[in-house]
Formats: sequence, structure tokens, C-alpha cells
Amino acid sequence: MTTIRSTLTLLLIAIAMIVGHVHAQPQGDPDAEAFRSAFLAGDLSWDAVLERAAAEGEVVWAHWGGSETLNTWIDTVVRPALAEYGVTLRTSRLTNTRDAVDLVLAEAAAGRGVGQGSIDAIWINGENFFTLSSQGLNFGSFADLVPNSQYFHFDTSNPASGPNLFDFGYPTNREEIPWSGDQYMCAIDTARLERSEAPADFAELEAWLRENPGRFTYVRPPQYNGNTFVQTVLYAHNPDGDGYVSFQNAADALGVDEFIRITQPGYEYLQRIEPFLLGGGGSDGMRGSPIYPEDQNGLEALFVNGEIDMACQFGMYNTAVSIETGRFAETAENVIFPAQGMIKNKNFIGVPINAPNPAAAMVLANVLASPENQISKLGTIGYVLGIDADLLTAEQQAEIDAVAPSLVGITYDELGAVTVPDTNASLVDVIEGTWTAFIERRSGSFEDSVRAAFADR
Repeated sequence: MTTIRSTLTLLLIAIAMIVGHVHAQPQGDPDAEAFRSAFLAGDLSWDAVLERAAAEGEVVWAHWGGSETLNTWIDTVVRPALAEYGVTLRTSRLTNTRDAVDLVLAEAAAGRGVGQGSIDAIWINGENFFTLSSQGLNFGSFADLVPNSQYFHFDTSNPASGPNLFDFGYPTNREEIPWSGDQYMCAIDTARLERSEAPADFAELEAWLRENPGRFTYVRPPQYNGNTFVQTVLYAHNPDGDGYVSFQNAADALGVDEFIRITQPGYEYLQRIEPFLLGGGGSDGMRGSPIYPEDQNGLEALFVNGEIDMACQFGMYNTAVSIETGRFAETAENVIFPAQGMIKNKNFIGVPINAPNPAAAMVLANVLASPENQISKLGTIGYVLGIDADLLTAEQQAEIDAVAPSLVGITYDELGAVTVPDTNASLVDVIEGTWTAFIERRSGSFEDSVRAAFADR
């Protein structure tokens, strides 16, 4: 795995050095172009796809690799499933999905078209999908063409199709197929923080932090767990009182002045609580050296070691799985926070336009969408279903009920009552850039920070 990751990194650097600011028109491999055209037109049987995939012989999947339980599941479930079709799985395990996206962008700029890239599939969503889709660098509308697409709602007239047809408010155009779902969750250790004392909203969080400085922090943006915490703060402090609604607009539709108006209270809140975060100075006007962990592993380490009392990150069943594996104490529980809205989304498998093994990429997407593997993923490592359970048989639904981990401390009804959607993908870079300038670097006024972030997106 390390060899592939290193190779991709070196290739990205080399391409960037060669390309500079020259953007060549990608010229694809004729055979790969023909396959792409025929497949997307629906002119190929699935048997023909399987035959070509076996001839290609391998598939390169770039995915976040920060979870050993996930990596083990992929190696023990997905790898042998693909081997049955004569396809060898090669994984590029990333710390940041943006690395794979940047590689595709660099290859396209270097003129490496259909069939001439380095990556066949990417675990992707949000701004990373938006980046590729908006530049025409996805393989095409394949999601409803693989056999296991029968387990997803894609009918535009059915509201249940929404999570499959939109990703951070941006149309998927079926250019990615759902693989998992996720829910932003907050866990406490009741041995240190009683449920009755745990903050339920951001006003209570600030009051609690002032009484207990240093007992909370959040992941550093632009890592997605950090982004999501910031987004929930912005929702809760929206001066119009409509929470997430304003943030479903695209950046261009919203405009910089309106963005400034609706987000300033939230960013001022983040700046106000910073002295009371882990490493902060502990009182107003004393910033100190606040500690923002780089990812969820760093956040969990602080939680497990007793340095913070509440940890917020994606992972609907993470607390249950972590208790079962012994990583979390048995006194850990989930809480509803913030009561103003907890973000939920889906994540997907995308295929770049220049995938070197496009048929094998379709087989990978289909394997990952099978009910058998989806239920295994849920029961073994606690990753939420990407398929739509109401399209499964009664027997399969009963199996889901039997293997699903516990929510540990809260109910599905409680969680469902506060679930809200993610922000529009085009706003994510603006939110990140504003946080970096105004919160982390303190490099200028709030308005200047926002205008610079809008200009840089």
C-alpha cells in the first residue's frame, strides 16, 4: 500500500513540474474511449464488462486509509470478492482524498485522457466530487448502469432519491455511486462528564467551557471532521434563524456579501471560545496555544487519554465499535449535540475519466454496492449502509437489524429529529479558507478573510 501511495505522490509532483500552467487537451486511449462510450450508452452486457475487467486484471482504489478496521475489512472482504472476477485490488490509502483529486487534475492538465490515468476509483464526496464534476473529469453517469444499482433510489420524482442524487447540495448526475452513509456524532465519557452536565447546544458548550477550560476541542479544518464542526456552528448562529437552509445555496448564488452576513456570528463564536479550548489561555483575551488535532485519530487519542471530555466526529456507530474493541471505555456514550442540528451525508465511489482499468472500476463499484458486502460492512466495522434498505428483501432487512451496532445512549428517533444536510459543496472551500485566516492565523478582519476565501475558491 505504501509503495502505491509513494508512487502516486511522486507522479503527481513530476506531472506538476512538467505541466506548470499549461493545460493540454486530454487525448484518450482509443480502446478505452470506445469502452466508455459503449458502456455509458448501455450498449454492453454485464458479461462483456466482466470479460474486459478480467483482461484488465487489476483495479486501483484510492481511499482514506486512517482506519485499520476499515483497511482490514477491505483486505478480507473486498479483495477476495474481486479476485473471483479475475481482478486484483490495489489500494492507495490516503490521509487526504484531495491528494487523489489533485493527481487526476494534474494528469488531465498533462493530456492524460481516457484510460491513461493512475487511479480507477476514489472514495469521495463533497467538495472533492464537486471539483472533478465541475471540470468534466468524471467517467460519466455510470451509477445506474451496474447491476446492483437496483438497491438505490434514483427516480427524481421520489424524495428518497435525494441523498443519491445530490452530494453536498450538488447534483451527482449519477457520476458516483453511494457506498456508505455517515452521521456527525458526539461522544462523552460519563465517568468524567455526566450526561446531565453535557452541553446540548453551543450556548451551553461555551458556558461549560468557561467553567471547564481545556476539556474540549475539535479537528482542524480543512479535515472534514473539522469542517463539519464549523458548519454546525454556522448553522446554529445563522441570524435568519433558518439554520442550514441558507447554506444549501451555491457560492455564486449566495454571494460574498450575504455569506459575510450569515456567517459572521458563527465565526465570532469560534473566536470567542478559542481561549477555552484544549491548550488555550483559559480566559477572555488570552488565546494561548489552542490544540486542533489533525484528524479523528488525533481527536480520539485526546478523548481516550482523558485530555478532553467530549469528542465530535463522523461515525454513527463509532462509539459502539470502539467500546467493543476496547479503544473506548465502557462508560462512553453518545449524546445529542448540537440540538440545533447534527449533519448527515452519504459518501460515494467515483471513477475518474482517465481510469486506466475502467471495466474493473465498474466491477469494484458493483461489488461494493452488493447487499452482502454492505451488510458485512455495517456489522463488522459499523459503517452505515449506502444502499437503500427499503429496497432489500425482508430477510435482508432482518439481517441488518440483527447486525447493526448500538447507538449507545441515544435513539434513532432522537437522532432523526435533529439530522440536517451538509452545506453546498461550493461553499466548503470558502468556509475552510475563512476559518484558516480568521481563526487560526488571525491574519485580518473577518470581511477581508471571507473576500480572500471567495477569491481563492
